[in-house]
Amino acid sequence: MNTIVYTSNTGTTKEYAKLLSDKLSLPYYSLDEIKYKVKPGSKIIYLGWIMASGVKGYKKVVKDYDVRAVCAVGMGATGTQVKEVRTKNKIPSSIPIFTLQGGFDVKKLHGIYKIMMTIMVKTAGKGLANKQDRTQEEDQMLEMMLHGGKYVDEKNLKAILDWYGKRGE
Repeated sequence: MNTIVYTSNTGTTKEYAKLLSDKLSLPYYSLDEIKYKVKPGSKIIYLGWIMASGVKGYKKVVKDYDVRAVCAVGMGATGTQVKEVRTKNKIPSSIPIFTLQGGFDVKKLHGIYKIMMTIMVKTAGKGLANKQDRTQEEDQMLEMMLHGGKYVDEKNLKAILDWYGKRGE
């Protein structure tokens, strides 16, 4: 593996890239930096943030780099949404996907994303708030929507660290 590449919107994906970099002793660069720092065709682990099951930046990076694993950072619990992320992004089954819970803070969003998520918080948040039998995950999601929250945790990297240790390259 040559490097870790990420794109981040509110900072949680960058935090995971740094944590992973420290654990694997690999350099990490933003998607904007790689054209100057990483040779096309290099083997990378890609981290991108989730928007409607899409992993931001994946389609761009997969054109020029050998993506060996994808870490998708979103609001949902770590280890959830894998099937949806794989399908939406057309990620081949040969590339492992790891979903990581990052966080949410509408105040850190910009432009169209801020507008879209403000609407989503009002509609989905209202629906969750009115739901009678919310799960613990739904309670956490509602709390995050209404008040923001960050769940970046080194423990969430366990699955990718296990994969990296077993890959045998």
